[in-house]
Amino acid sequence: MIIRPDPQGSEGWYAARLGLPTASGFENLITPRTHKPSKSADRYLRRLLAEWMLGRPLDDASSDFMARGNEMEADADRWYQFERGVDTIPVGLCLRDDEKVGASPDRLVGDDGLVELKVPSAEVHMGYLLDPATLVDDYHVQVQGELYVTGRSWADLVSFNPAIPSVLVRCERDEAFLKALAEIVDAFVVRLDAAKARLLGMPGMGAGLQAEVTP
Repeated sequence: MIIRPDPQGSEGWYAARLGLPTASGFENLITPRTHKPSKSADRYLRRLLAEWMLGRPLDDASSDFMARGNEMEADADRWYQFERGVDTIPVGLCLRDDEKVGASPDRLVGDDGLVELKVPSAEVHMGYLLDPATLVDDYHVQVQGELYVTGRSWADLVSFNPAIPSVLVRCERDEAFLKALAEIVDAFVVRLDAAKARLLGMPGMGAGLQAEVTP
């Protein structure tokens, strides 16, 4: 695993992940229950190529709800550290050794774990409180994807609310799912690389695009 130094949410972090499949997008590649390729893969491919060419993410990262989540993430992290009796380590973009696939877990824990911190609406959080298994279901692909990229053994998944009891679930590696994920991600990377090469070879695009995207 390679870890980029740029903090999550920084310009360097956004630039480093442009055009790369990441754990937060793996739900576009694999269906969690069947372990089969997702029908959303083609759309995800086009999205990554567009971001790569434009040099910027297509998401609006400045939404009010996302800003609220970013502000409360530090509170969620403090709650988690106290609850588990551990120290966490902020981390930027984690890359597979070939630097073609990434993941950005919220924090690393010790040598073997990581934690993913969610700050959903009170309504959604209440559902997780009543049935924590739904929290795992909703983020199974992302969390397992983070374990795949980082090689870590387990992930703690948190749904945090400052006024309602929070939810904390330990997720172990799902080896059958990870095997299927690795195969699907590898095939997708081959397609993505081929599409990038094709775009670079188009008249009038190659030189300018290479200048834009080459570090």
